[in-house]
Amino acid sequence: QVQLVESGGGLVQPGGSLRLSCAASGRSIFSINVMGWYRQAPGKQREWVAVDTRDGITNYLDSVKGRFTISRDSAKNTVYLQMNSLKPEDTAVYYCNTVPNENWGQGTQVTVSS
Repeated sequence: QVQLVESGGGLVQPGGSLRLSCAASGRSIFSINVMGWYRQAPGKQREWVAVDTRDGITNYLDSVKGRFTISRDSAKNTVYLQMNSLKPEDTAVYYCNTVPNENWGQGTQVTVSS
């Protein structure tokens, strides 16, 4: 199974940007058909945020469309989530995973607050 380590989170003001990274090991992300980013806010269930297929097809949660962009770099074996125009409601722990899901990593905390 692939091992995934998320990074890049932090505290940002509303309207700001962050780029999350998901470094994979144990398997090439080029061989993984679908990769996804998920998030879990305090007191809420984990939800999917964005998915990306090996063919470059992407899909996004309605509330992040036009603000978030998922991408993958096979050379670096890394999946990214570029997040722009961040809102307080984007505050959550963000995770990446394969689809279907394998083992979850520890995630990276994103806090949007003034």
